[in-house]
Amino acid sequence: MTEITCKLLVVGAGPGGYTCAIRAGQLGTDTIIVEAEKPGGTCLNVGCIPSKALIHAAGEYETIARAAEGESALGISTAKPSLDFARTIAWKDNIVRRLNGGVAGLLKRAGVRSVAGYARFRDGKTVEVETQSGRQMIHAETVVIATGSEPVALPFLPFGGRVISSTEALALTEIPRKLVVVGGGYIGLELGTAFAKMGAAVTVVEAAPRILPQYDGDLSDPVARRLTALGVTVLTGAKAKALVADGTALAIETASGEQTSLEADKILVTVGRRPATSGFGLETLDLDMDGPFIRIDDRCRTSMHGISAIGDVTGEPMLAHRAIAQGEMVAEIVAGRRRAWDRISIPAICFTDPEIVTVGLSPSEASSKGFDVKTERFPFKANGRALTLDREDGFIRTVVRADNHLLLGVQGVGTGIAELSAAFSLALEMGARQEDVAMTIHAHPTQSEAFHEAALKSLGHAIHI
Repeated sequence: MTEITCKLLVVGAGPGGYTCAIRAGQLGTDTIIVEAEKPGGTCLNVGCIPSKALIHAAGEYETIARAAEGESALGISTAKPSLDFARTIAWKDNIVRRLNGGVAGLLKRAGVRSVAGYARFRDGKTVEVETQSGRQMIHAETVVIATGSEPVALPFLPFGGRVISSTEALALTEIPRKLVVVGGGYIGLELGTAFAKMGAAVTVVEAAPRILPQYDGDLSDPVARRLTALGVTVLTGAKAKALVADGTALAIETASGEQTSLEADKILVTVGRRPATSGFGLETLDLDMDGPFIRIDDRCRTSMHGISAIGDVTGEPMLAHRAIAQGEMVAEIVAGRRRAWDRISIPAICFTDPEIVTVGLSPSEASSKGFDVKTERFPFKANGRALTLDREDGFIRTVVRADNHLLLGVQGVGTGIAELSAAFSLALEMGARQEDVAMTIHAHPTQSEAFHEAALKSLGHAIHI
């Protein structure tokens, strides 16, 4: 067994972990990062990036398919398209490989030593890594836990065979003829919509009264209407029970209490994710926990001196960009800089069709915090750019304090509006008021004008509605 030392050891090379290691290396900190799989973590390898590639490919195919059926309002017609799904997957995989190589190159350029293998804590300063060439013992002054999260399995629907998680869904080699999605949250609907566009008969089973229960109904309603237009069957208030005897169907209980079954080639279970806190000796450490998550302070320090934690293991929101921001902050703290977590907002995006963006407080959240708020929204049906995209569903909504017009939150639903999330976040971080948004020139014709118009409407003088 070989032994090596470093100032900073990062366990996990997901977005938070590799960002922490790269920034630490840039600041001259002697850093080692340990990862059992390819660099990039869930997000790059089996999550954010490959799913968005598949969503894009599905959207392109669906557009051509509609044109072939004479349903294009643009006057475009074409022959019936075909889909070589193997080539689609190869294209997706190539994107992942390029980004894998990019992350590895960035780590190397920053002077970070990478150790490939499975890490296990021996104590708060020592990690043993099982590598292909044998065991390595790593001693560090500071350790960062960045092990991410994993899909939640249902006890009566364990992963295997026809029952798959989002990881297996992104590695399928052919489109399922019948796909049942258990869970109507963002992961299930993103993937379910993509497969529906590529020709699968998709049924969504959601126990809550409506899909996307983490968002308010105004935001989820346009998505529900689009699912109907795509031919997706959505069963709300329904509960998955078990596989039928031969494993070819899912037994469910409908909202009315009826017992029935749904035939399925694949059953995609997307009922959430849980922090990856087992399997690497965490039980040997005396860490305070917050439910299943590791408890941290405003500098991502745990209850043990010299151990920090970032990303999904530290709680909601379990988002890659939160982990990235935490990782950068921790690296700078280790290097001796003064930093603390003082973020006003963390944008959340649901890449359904149409997309949903939320930044800051929703109307109900703001009211629950004691704010007297005013909300206004501007519909995309009155936005020229949205009409030229032939997608007028959705809106942008602002939430402001009634007394001083301070912007507390921005929400929106519409085609492609994920790209507006940074503008929304910047406005909140800069402490913008509605007057600031209203007096900022927004380029025409763009969908961002809906943000401008919502601000004008809140001030009582919208122009285009």
